[in-house]
Amino acid sequence: MMFGNWRIQQAARVVRAGGVIAYPTEAVWGLGCDPWDSDAVYRLLALKERPVEKGLILIAGDIRDFDFLLADLPERWLDRLTSSWPGPNTWVVPHRQLLPEWITGRHDTVALRVTDHPLVARLCAFTGPLVSTSANPAGRPSARSRLRVEQYFPRQLDAVLDGPLGGRRNPSTIRDVRSGEVIRAS
Repeated sequence: MMFGNWRIQQAARVVRAGGVIAYPTEAVWGLGCDPWDSDAVYRLLALKERPVEKGLILIAGDIRDFDFLLADLPERWLDRLTSSWPGPNTWVVPHRQLLPEWITGRHDTVALRVTDHPLVARLCAFTGPLVSTSANPAGRPSARSRLRVEQYFPRQLDAVLDGPLGGRRNPSTIRDVRSGEVIRAS
């Protein structure tokens, strides 16, 4: 499936300029921003009414975008990641103080996913890793349409990258790379 490059490049420019965007993921709509931009991340957290202590997921289109975090992992852990990516699998990995606290929260780990959604993968090719969290205020159902995103966040987002959801019914499974234990089932 092809998506207009100009739309993706426009959304990437918004992200690089410190904006918060909405975009479709594998199962639900997501909110995203540049993980290195504290103002953007705190704005996203305020929109979601989500405490920073919980931490956030980072999404990328290519595992190489996470090389700085994965370089020293044991081979068996890397095998777990590479055998499930790209796809609907989010892995919690040690961050070794390589990420800011507005991403990791109170955790010594960070949640990572390499997406198989073609639109998001192409967006990440322009932006690098993005914050990825469901597009809904805390306690509300995840948005499954652009209309719901706009109802939840009227005139509060800097861009909405339109496109179809990836066809999955549930958000990604979250596992701990160290144990393989499921933290959240899909």
